[in-house]
Order: sequence, then structure tokens, then C-alpha cells
Amino acid sequence: MKQIQKGFTLIELMIVVAIIGILAAIAIPAYQDYTVRAKVTEGIVAAAAAKSSVADFYMAKNTLPSSNASAGLATNTAYATAIIQSITVSGAGLIDVAYTGTTGQGITAGQIIRFTPTTTAVGAIEWGCLTGSTVASRFRPGNCR
Repeated sequence: MKQIQKGFTLIELMIVVAIIGILAAIAIPAYQDYTVRAKVTEGIVAAAAAKSSVADFYMAKNTLPSSNASAGLATNTAYATAIIQSITVSGAGLIDVAYTGTTGQGITAGQIIRFTPTTTAVGAIEWGCLTGSTVASRFRPGNCR
């Protein structure tokens, strides 16, 4: 009488392990990039207050602030968190968000995303972040690449 097979053969188990290994090799790096991008976004959200202050300063004085103090903001390190090293307003209203380097692989301490203000003919400010940023483009939001 023929025995009925129960369980898996060794080759079937090896194939399953190989498939899991291939999926992990693809998924883990993608997930790591995703988590770094999420942490970079924290700095961009934190810079919203600085953008608003720079815009208010420009509307009141028709010029761009040159420092955190002139923009009515706290010192640059007052915005420090586990991820953000500082938020600095510098000449011509530039806003630099510096990271601590604890965001994961790919970002080192002191790398920045720079927001550059451009005034329009109607007196509004448009923000760009393409030039001056040292964070790798794959970690920046789509409008900053």
C-alpha cells in the first residue's frame, strides 16, 4: 500500500525561503527610504512657522528678514528635536532646516533643506526648495527634487 505524503519536502521549503529572501531584499530598502522621507517631512512641517513669519515680515516692511530675530522667531536651536538640529532664517529670507543625522541611513548631521523665497508682482511670496539643499533628492518631497 502506498503511503500518503504529509508535510513539505525539503525542496519546497527551500523555495519558500528563497522567495521570502527576495521579497525582503526588495522591501527593506524601500521601507528604510520611506521612513527617512517621513522624518525629513517633520522638518518641512516645522519650517511652516518660519515661512509664515518671513511672509508677515515682508508684508509689513516690504523687505525680507535676515535672521531669526528680525523675523520674530526664537533662536535657531529653539526648534531642535530628535530629528531637527535647527531652523535658521538667513540673508534674503532663506530658511534652512538642518537635520541631526538621526533620521536613519542617508542623512548626516548638518544636512539641510533650504527654502528660498521669491516675491511675486502682487506682493506674495512663493517658496522653492530646489537650490541649496544638501539632503539627497530621493529623501526630499516631490516639489523639492
